[in-house]
Amino acid sequence: MANGQQAKESHPSEARPASETMRAIVQEAYGSADVLHQALIPRPTIKENEVLVRVHAAGLDRGTWHVASGLPYALRLAYGFKAPRNPVPGLDLAGTVEAVGAKVTRFAVGDQVFGSGKGSFAEYASARENQLAHKPGNVSFEQAAVVPVSACTALIALRAGGIDPSRGAMPQPLKVLVTGASGGVGSYAVQFAKAAGAEVTGVASTTKLDLVRTLGADHVIDYTAQDFDDGAGQYDVIIDIAGNPTISQLRRALSASGAAVITGGEEGGSWTGSLDRQFRAVALSPFIRQRLTMIVGTQGAEDLEYIAGLLAAGTLTPAIDRTYPLARVPDAMRYFDAGKARGKIAITI
Repeated sequence: MANGQQAKESHPSEARPASETMRAIVQEAYGSADVLHQALIPRPTIKENEVLVRVHAAGLDRGTWHVASGLPYALRLAYGFKAPRNPVPGLDLAGTVEAVGAKVTRFAVGDQVFGSGKGSFAEYASARENQLAHKPGNVSFEQAAVVPVSACTALIALRAGGIDPSRGAMPQPLKVLVTGASGGVGSYAVQFAKAAGAEVTGVASTTKLDLVRTLGADHVIDYTAQDFDDGAGQYDVIIDIAGNPTISQLRRALSASGAAVITGGEEGGSWTGSLDRQFRAVALSPFIRQRLTMIVGTQGAEDLEYIAGLLAAGTLTPAIDRTYPLARVPDAMRYFDAGKARGKIAITI
């Protein structure tokens, strides 16, 4: 990996004891990776239901990119109009419990955990107890850190399509198509679908087809050479993650009573992004035999503990493309934004 430009270092005007400060990636405005820089800021404080995690590794996901860029504009209603209310980006994390709130019962100081926190591109981050799980001992911090957001989203998407791998293999195998199969959510969706006994077809670009095969896909489609709706296969479930097919394309590829779950897509207007396509699909669904739906990914303790079991058993394997140190988060964001990542990107702290 080529050496990137050293991230800018800034310091608060008023010095604080080293024990009360931490290194973090911060942003004072929305924008490209250029708005991100390293700074020395106060450690976060925790509430009674929260855990303070000493972050050893963090994961970069599409949601973090959206928040950092401020696109689509609609998300600013939730995160802040001119800049994110929390200046430290990052959700996924893995690390060691540094402190626990008064009402925390599942974790103790020194426990190794993974899950979702607030501002994980930093040496310390706060996380709600119900968004963490114990890290399996056979999984590295880097591997665990790239799991929570993407794997939980994949799991929720499959359940929305009628497939729940936590219930074991299906009595009647379904034909499942996963678009964006080489990406973060897609790489987990392929593995979850296979764990449920589905016949899986993964859609990706030419250079990423080998990864999709290693994840367990039975068939692969190179979207640069073939359309998945060309009539060659009728799928029972489509998990549409990173592609931008039209609703008509999804319907042509579905069986007469199939289900399409939309949870991605980066095209669309600056205000709503891909949400307009998702809302149109949901609005059409009541009037046709096929089922069209959308999901929003969340991270909960129950799903994280289930996923931890799969990681411990070797049933689920995180696919990490590259690892960057904290100071090079801007480089990691540029690489991610260019669409080059095969699987996940980890940040080490």
